[in-house]
Amino acid sequence: MNERLISLLKRYDELSELIQDPSLVKDQNRYRSVMKEHSYLSEISELHINIEALEKQVSDAKTLIQDEKDTDMKELAREELKELETKLESDNEKLKFLLIPKDPLDEKNIIMEIRAGTGGDEAALFVADLYRMYSRFAETKGWKFEIMNSNETELGGIKEIVFSISGNNVYENLRYESGVHRVQRVPATEASGRIHTSAVTVAVLPEADETEIDIKQDDLRIDVMRAGGPGGQSVNTTDSAVRITHLPTGVTVHCQDEKSQIKNKAKAMRILRARIYELEESKAAAQRAEARKSQVGSGDRSQRIRTYNFPQNRLTDHRINLTLYKLDLVMNGETAELFDTLKLSAKEELLMSSASSDNDED
Repeated sequence: MNERLISLLKRYDELSELIQDPSLVKDQNRYRSVMKEHSYLSEISELHINIEALEKQVSDAKTLIQDEKDTDMKELAREELKELETKLESDNEKLKFLLIPKDPLDEKNIIMEIRAGTGGDEAALFVADLYRMYSRFAETKGWKFEIMNSNETELGGIKEIVFSISGNNVYENLRYESGVHRVQRVPATEASGRIHTSAVTVAVLPEADETEIDIKQDDLRIDVMRAGGPGGQSVNTTDSAVRITHLPTGVTVHCQDEKSQIKNKAKAMRILRARIYELEESKAAAQRAEARKSQVGSGDRSQRIRTYNFPQNRLTDHRINLTLYKLDLVMNGETAELFDTLKLSAKEELLMSSASSDNDED
């Protein structure tokens, strides 16, 4: 960790000189990249300076306690020392997490897919609830979201919805949502008041740029058809719906929300690019992790990650053994505590695995 800190502080000094160069702004892409890295490193530098100052104050307080003859002054110094040591410990913990190498995917926008699983109409209704939860959270973060494809039911549920979310560090906040979400509640259609258990699956795909994924036209089969929906809803008289199949991987994407075939094709290509990108990233991540398995989860869609128990107003995340008794607030988009705890747990795992690797090398 010390070696990494020294390296990052050196890099910060280099960037601090670089941003003084007027020619930097001529290359806007490089300018944005440099400023983003400088902002991240400045936080580390400032925290390091604070820690050094606190260490000096702790040392001075200990010397005062040792040398001071006045009892009252000694007591005041002890109280100050206790506060300083608490602050120093807190800042050291913050610095540890800042020194964990950032995942380049964290800053990416995402495409999220939510699909009804077991539970029929009740599962479809919960898909709509989850979409509302994520969209409200996105609003609190100032993110933009756009529905790319949806398949609604006559009861107001959604069999499947695909939408994009763009903004600052979207993937970092939502990457751990992939998996099976189980809901336990009394359906509105249940006359006897019996609790039903349903499930939906969520997939979070980092959105790839065209330069990151090269998709050859020869590898695509594109079919067009008329859009359809419940009760004639969203039905077009023209062939505006688009289905694209990527032949090498077998990945298929269907889009019908737009009335324009061109717009549906453009959205379908974004989804296709994200799915293929995720496939490649998953393979790379598996190779990097080898036998180590994350407690938080790798985004396996077959993994049951969470249970939403409405009668008890309880949410349980099974990966980190977190239980919150405020499901009503969470479903209304107040998910910051849940998502922050997942991020912290993942970072703690990285710290532990990093320490274990260091010990193995020793």
